[in-house]
Formats: sequence, C-alpha cells, structure tokens
Amino acid sequence: MTDQSQIDALRTRVIPPQKLFIDGGWRDGGGAPVQVTSPIDGRVLTTLQGASRDDVDSAVLAARVAFEDGRWSGQPPAARKKVLYAIAERIEAEALALAVLGIRDNGTELAMALKAEPGSAAGTFRYYAEALDKIPGEIAPTAANVLGLVHRMPVGVVGAIVPWNFPLMIGAWKLAPALAMGNSVVLKPAETASLSLLRLAEICAECGLPDGVLNVVTGIGVETGDALARSIGCDVLTFTGSGMTGRKLLEASAQSNLKRVYLELGGKSPNIVFADAPDLQQAARVSAAGIFRNSGQVCVAGSRLLVQDSIHNEFVALLQEEAEKLRVGDPLAPDTQVGAVNSEVQLARNLQFMDTARAEGGNVVTGGRRILQDTGGTYMSPAIVTDVTCDATLFQREVFGPVLAVTRFSGEAEAIALANATDFGLAAAVWTANLSQAHRMIAAIRAGVVHVNTYGGADNTVPLGGVGQSGNGHDKSLHALEKYVDLKTAWIQL
Repeated sequence: MTDQSQIDALRTRVIPPQKLFIDGGWRDGGGAPVQVTSPIDGRVLTTLQGASRDDVDSAVLAARVAFEDGRWSGQPPAARKKVLYAIAERIEAEALALAVLGIRDNGTELAMALKAEPGSAAGTFRYYAEALDKIPGEIAPTAANVLGLVHRMPVGVVGAIVPWNFPLMIGAWKLAPALAMGNSVVLKPAETASLSLLRLAEICAECGLPDGVLNVVTGIGVETGDALARSIGCDVLTFTGSGMTGRKLLEASAQSNLKRVYLELGGKSPNIVFADAPDLQQAARVSAAGIFRNSGQVCVAGSRLLVQDSIHNEFVALLQEEAEKLRVGDPLAPDTQVGAVNSEVQLARNLQFMDTARAEGGNVVTGGRRILQDTGGTYMSPAIVTDVTCDATLFQREVFGPVLAVTRFSGEAEAIALANATDFGLAAAVWTANLSQAHRMIAAIRAGVVHVNTYGGADNTVPLGGVGQSGNGHDKSLHALEKYVDLKTAWIQL
C-alpha cells in the first residue's frame, strides 16, 4: 500500500535546475534553457539545459571514445549483466520517487505510473540482463574444409529519442537492449518529460556503468534532436514519437551518414467488438481503459472502436457508463483514475480534434471538454464520438488524447476493411467467442499486435512494433536486440 504522506512529501520536493549528463558528469548547455511546467497545476517545476549542436557533438564523442576503448563494449557478458541487474534493483528501490517525479513532469495517474514507469523499466533492465549472455553466434553449414562463423557485434553509438508519455518505460526499451549488447548511448528525452530519465542516468552511473557509456542531452527537438539525428558519429537512431518527426529523422539520416533509423510512430488502433463477444460489460470496461488511461496518451491506445450493428447501442451505453465513472483529476490523488494531459499544447490539439469531429457530423455522446481549469492543470473529460465515418478526420488521424471514435460494421468482411482503412498499423483488438473468427481476424488485420478478448498487457516476452506508417523495427523481446548489433561473417579456410 502506497503511503500518501510519502507521496505528499515527494510532490513538494524542490527540483533544482537540471544539467546535461555527458561523460559521467553534469554540464551546462549552450542552447536556450527549457522551462518545466507541471500539467498537474501549471506551476513551473524547474528548468532544463538546452543542448546545442556542440553539446550533442560532445556527448556523441564521449560515447564513441567509451565504445572504442572497450570500457563497456569490451567487458565480458557477466560483468555487463551485473551492472544491468544493479540498475533494475535501484529503480525498484526508488520506484515511488521516480514515479512521482515523472508524474509531476507529465501528468500520468499514479497507479498506472508505478506499474508502467519504474515497474516496467526495472523489468526491462532485468530482462535484458538475463538475455545478454544467451545470444550466441552461429556456425554456418559449410563444406568440411571451411569454417563459417557469424558474430553479433555491437553497432557502436546509439542515439535514442524518446517521447513524453512514458519516458522511463520507453527509455528502458531503448537503453537496456542497446547497453546489453555493449553499445554506448546518447539519449534525448522529450522536453516535457526529462526529469526521470536524468535521474536514471545518475542511477546508471551509481550502479557501475562507466563514464561516457550513457549520456543524456535535453533540449528542444528542432535543435537537440536534429543535431543527434544528423551526427556523423551516431551509428543507429531509435525513436518513438510522431510520424512528422520520424520523417525528419529519416531525412537527417540521408543527409548525414545514412545511419539506420528505427521508428515507432504510433497508430490509430482498431478495437473490434463482435456481437458474440463473451462478456460485453468486461469488454466495455477494458476498452475504456484501453483508450482513456493516461488521458489517451498511449501509442497503442484503442482509439477506433468498431462495433457490430446489432449491439452498437447497447455497447456504447455500457462504454459511456464506464467513461463517466472514471475519476479525472490530480494524478497524485489516491482515487484518481485518469490524470492530466501532458501540456497546454497537447490539450489544445485534443480540443481542436473535438471541434473537427462535431463539424464533420460526429455525435459527441460524452466528454470532450476541458475540465478542472481552476486547478491550473490540463485536464480533459474522456470523450466518446459516434457516427464517425471512414473518411472522417477522427477515424484517420491520431489524436493522442482521451478521444474515442466509434464506427458501426455489419459483418467480418466490413470489420476487416474498416480496421485496415488507415495508414497506421500498430495495434488492434478483437472481441469474439468464435475461435476461428479470432484467428481469421488476426491474420487479416495489418498491425504489429492483435489482442483477443483483452486490450494491452503484453510484456517483454513479445515484440512491439508496427507496419505501414506506424514505423519499423521492434521494441521489447529478444527481437529488439537485432537493432543494436551488426552481423559479421568470418570465413575460415581450414
């Protein structure tokens, strides 16, 4: 049971001005400082250093030197394993403090933050610590007088740019496998959610990660992020965020050193409910969580609800009941179920989508308004919009907010056509008691993850990645390691 007095003490803890973490030490940046405003109440928490191009170059150089001299890349797997285990244990020991720090920065509700941020990050570091010495090379099936070996080599310097919705979780998805394979990393957090990752860098150093192996540069994307994307010294770039930024990163790679770029770009994920769903009440409850948790700021959120005609009205009524029961408010309050929208900018974008939905003929069943404005924070009531057509903006574009678009379908063929009628392909869900139908839907839906009779919950044992404009490459599972290694063939004449 979390002690509310601890939470209240952490809520008011003074956060000093932050610095860049480069080559094992804290430094001032040459760019413009960034003010950190809490979405909880609109108050300024602290400032971040803005990393200039020169600062990014220094971080990349520190990472390169650390990689080349072998202080980490040259350590035996057992030594790297020990450090990653220690990081996982420290994250767990500081879970509440890390969660509250992140919540003050980005507004996620406490129950979800504890599980999805330090809880997930610790599990991710532990998973890759366990995995790193179980990834063997290969012996090729050659002629008897030849020995063909395939080595997996670390790529060198990895640039990682992570978003603001789950900085610790997604940061760990990038950092842990990259470090496990012996790489050095330059991490660029989102300017609206950097605080927990700066603390993570400190934790890594305290747990024995050598200087220069992990560097954290903060600042705005158009300066700091662009500099990292264009760095000649960066070998691989991994990113989670918007499609617009993903395109810019690909352009930067093409204009610099052709570094490999892995992109997780979000989605417009269909949540498909058939009339034979085994438990409509449970489906409504889980579906509400699948779009409204963290104020809808989840890349795999089930933001398009496709409901079979015969149960449409009944299911929408159940979903409305679930949405209106959710307690929106101070994310550090014990009874809050939906926290704050990350920023004023994001809230304004969400509300603009609502205006567009109304203008295009959508029927707002509930929510979709700014609430609790007197707190100074950025809060929005969960919105359900029905009568959303396939060509509507709300059907096609990712909101990244607590807004659910509802569309009817008649049968399986139409459900598949609607599910695949966007440019995205990250996640999906199917609710049905028909096992054959479930398997047909899994095969037919273009998505990296298809849930059946649930939404969310997939752990580190399976990959997360999308198709189409949801990106390429995978986070989580052993498949994530493929992004951070190069294959080297040794062809030996015997």
